[in-house]
Amino acid sequence: MQNRIHNPNLPAVRRLEAVGFRAWPAASVQYDGSWQVRLTAGHPSKRLNCVVPLDPSDYRDIDIRTEKAARRFEAYGRALLFRETPLAPPQLIDFLRRHGWERFEEVIVMTADLSTIEMPDTMHHLPSHDVGRFVDASLKVDAADPALKPALAEIVSSIKPPSGLFSIEEPQTGPVAAALCVQDNDLAGIMSLAVAADRQRQGLGVEILSSALRWARTRGARTAWLQVTAANEPALALYARLGFGEVYRYAYWRRNKPE
Repeated sequence: MQNRIHNPNLPAVRRLEAVGFRAWPAASVQYDGSWQVRLTAGHPSKRLNCVVPLDPSDYRDIDIRTEKAARRFEAYGRALLFRETPLAPPQLIDFLRRHGWERFEEVIVMTADLSTIEMPDTMHHLPSHDVGRFVDASLKVDAADPALKPALAEIVSSIKPPSGLFSIEEPQTGPVAAALCVQDNDLAGIMSLAVAADRQRQGLGVEILSSALRWARTRGARTAWLQVTAANEPALALYARLGFGEVYRYAYWRRNKPE
């Protein structure tokens, strides 16, 4: 069952989508009308490999444009994904539903006012400028494939707005938490935040998030934003305690595999 707030603020959605594209840049970005086609050969991130419709009134030739996008994705060795935000035309969503596409992974986009947010008194960590070290830490904390290092390093290096690369490392175990904060004028996006599986629920998430938000606030950011899957209840509880509130939701659509 779809669960989203009623009448989302579309100008706010457009702005957060725009800063999100800059904060997590795809290697290839093309447009078909107002549909943004994002592809990145070296990294499987769904945000980097999807079609994002950006105008509710742009729903002409849906079937032709969908097949055109599918061929482009196939050339990259990827299955076509659509990302549904409040900017997606309802006619497109009806088309996908009628043709048996599957909606999955609902994500909540949240914001917080950095002038009023109350951050706990935790240890303060300064950001690093060492992309390689941050990528190593991020992959280890996420238990991700080390082979993704070149692609992830390229993505992080290609972020144009100022970025804060945060990690918490311990002498015996190495990295135990990592976070990436991107400051785009008055907006600060938490693009990734992870804590090692065996160190969760020990305050490390709050510690590294607070460090990132303090860094962004001292640089003039007034609003923080982040994305979290709707099923991640511990993270949602943490963000709510810090004062984050929902602005809108998005989800992905994929073709159902034939039986």
